[in-house]
Amino acid sequence: MARNVQVKRSSGRSGSGKNTGRRQNVDPRELGYTQREWKRINERDARERRAERRLAAVLIVLIAVVMLLGYLVWYYVIRSHDYHLSMVYDSHSTVYGLESADAQAGLSEGFAKELCVTDSDQNVDMLSIGALSAGLFDLTKEEIVYAKDVFTTRSPASLTKIMTCLTALKYGNPDDIVTVTDTALDIEYGSSVCDIKPGDRISLKQLLYGLIVASGNDAAMMIAEHVGGSVDNFVYLMNQEAQVLGATRTQFTNPHGLTDSEHYTCVYDLYLMFREAMKYDLFMDMISRKNYYAEYTREDGSAVAVTWESTNHYFTGEAQLPDNVIIYGGKTGTTEDAGACLFLLVKDLYGNPFIAGLMHSADKDVLYTEMNGMLSLVNYS
Repeated sequence: MARNVQVKRSSGRSGSGKNTGRRQNVDPRELGYTQREWKRINERDARERRAERRLAAVLIVLIAVVMLLGYLVWYYVIRSHDYHLSMVYDSHSTVYGLESADAQAGLSEGFAKELCVTDSDQNVDMLSIGALSAGLFDLTKEEIVYAKDVFTTRSPASLTKIMTCLTALKYGNPDDIVTVTDTALDIEYGSSVCDIKPGDRISLKQLLYGLIVASGNDAAMMIAEHVGGSVDNFVYLMNQEAQVLGATRTQFTNPHGLTDSEHYTCVYDLYLMFREAMKYDLFMDMISRKNYYAEYTREDGSAVAVTWESTNHYFTGEAQLPDNVIIYGGKTGTTEDAGACLFLLVKDLYGNPFIAGLMHSADKDVLYTEMNGMLSLVNYS
């Protein structure tokens, strides 16, 4: 009888056998099966369905286990090492904490890590300085040696060009060739210039040296137009980068520093900018130059060769440093509104670096005398 079942099934009479719903309403005799054969077929199909359900259940359990294991790995291995910053920019917090930290890490890193910080004047009784604002920052110990009104906003004059240079180095390509436009002439008559002319073809790198070494306001305008697409767009970038650095008492309206009532910064913010710019080798070379030789071409193709001289009196020999202090370089600034200003990078005899800044001294002679007085603290810090 078993043989007959196989023959009958192979002939296709049971082709709808897996359709249980239809099979229940079919007379097995119409398909050529006996009641016994038909029962055996249904029992076999029932066993297959049970096996399929068990397999599906096993697969669902396995998937659930894999998902659970994946979550546990993410939560205990990966997420447990995440640090969630809180109050990152809160200047009133002594230690900028973390919502969670690894137990073995101990203390959390602060937002002001590696910065010199203060919330008040420092050691003003040690010196008598007439400049309205002054600061001496020990970069090795990360301490402020001297601070006088370092958070008071003032007109920065050409100290602005520290930020101009930093922004150009971040967003520009020093190898670009710039064609000078009439924008270079849109500056105050009689202010310091590199004397570039419309139509000149000069590299961005050369303009940056002219900006820092010769304090060229025309160079500042061309740098801004080339890197930012327009002077206004570039000034927007300057302000944006200042905020990123934490220079919250700063607002720029131009790239050169000529007087504008809405253009201001403070000694501490300039320290932040100067320190950030020091990360660029090109900036470090610029501030160290006593002069810079540049060759470029006029609109008609004729060659121009010029040497731009530093405006830093320590480099020109018009001022002498105190003993045991080595100057690396810096940036000057002078306008009637800002007075005489100066930011320097100096080192002690052991090579430890300091940033020193003065804003609004009475004149250049007083500026360098007062700077010497503040630099005399370098070897006593």
